[in-house]
Amino acid sequence: MTESFRRSGDHQNPYQGAQQHASSPVNPEWPPPPAYQPMPGAAAGEAPTTLLAEPVAQPPRSRRRPRGPVALLAAVAIVAAAIGGGTAYGIQELTGNDTAATSSSTSANVVPSSQKGTVSGVAKAVSPSIVEINAQSNAGSSTGSGVIITGDGEIITNNHVVSGATQVKVTTSDGKTYTADVVGTDSSKDLALIKLQNASGLTAATLGNSDGVQVGDEVVAIGSPEGLTGTVTSGIVSALNRDVTVSTDEGRQQGGGGNGQWPFEFGGQQFNGDTGSSTTTYKALQTDASLNPGNSGGALIDMNGNIIGINSAMYSAAGSGSSDAGSVGLGFAIPINTVKADLAKLRSGSQN
Repeated sequence: MTESFRRSGDHQNPYQGAQQHASSPVNPEWPPPPAYQPMPGAAAGEAPTTLLAEPVAQPPRSRRRPRGPVALLAAVAIVAAAIGGGTAYGIQELTGNDTAATSSSTSANVVPSSQKGTVSGVAKAVSPSIVEINAQSNAGSSTGSGVIITGDGEIITNNHVVSGATQVKVTTSDGKTYTADVVGTDSSKDLALIKLQNASGLTAATLGNSDGVQVGDEVVAIGSPEGLTGTVTSGIVSALNRDVTVSTDEGRQQGGGGNGQWPFEFGGQQFNGDTGSSTTTYKALQTDASLNPGNSGGALIDMNGNIIGINSAMYSAAGSGSSDAGSVGLGFAIPINTVKADLAKLRSGSQN
């Protein structure tokens, strides 16, 4: 939208339009109309002419840019309008509205500006939001990781980490141990929500936007591989939308596959052990950030400190001995937008 501006001295004759459309000719003896509207009372006692039958326009005033406090208020109003638009975008993203634009992989800059883009900066900012999970069940025990999403102790992890658990213990980055309850599970997406008992003041992670992730983006993974709490690795996003198939069988989830690792299949082949007959398939982010047993349920993070995925599976050479077990740069994570879309279901207590 554009606006036309006049200099302060360029006033239009407000009678010109009236003269052009008057039904009677103009008496040449009449004085010319004033260049501005007469002040009230200035023409008292004079009979109105036919020229005044139409409304007289207010002469335009000089349009000068406001200065000082007025200019500041105008700028604040513009900024507020922009923020309002950003807020609407955020609400669309969090409610899963698929009409929202998804041009960025981030929702906030969690890392201090002085350390932005560094692995150490990401690790320092996000590590307090990553926990170690120890689950006990009739089938044995399992160790995994989780991501704190609320200050009172809601934690997202993989379903295979806590499935069938009779007791869940969680250790935070500062060494405190809590008992946790399983709130909801979704085996079809390999997700679970657990809640710490008597917890408050925890550091919640910031959930990003995985739809904006691109191949080649740098990422950081934090978790507890082999029980080594708070381990940090880094790499890139290697591929998008990988169809990863994992087992939904509780026994296999607790016991793991070959070498005690989580079994999965990709491209018709099974890795890390037999996945069994009961499986589920989801779209995953592929990363070469080093993942090992115990990283399941931990965080895949962009360089601004936003969670973009929940680490869930890793490849290890089939038939390898325990001395050869480990990451070979083929790890997979559940996109965080999948997690956000499932949160309401998990919080409702759904168990499937």
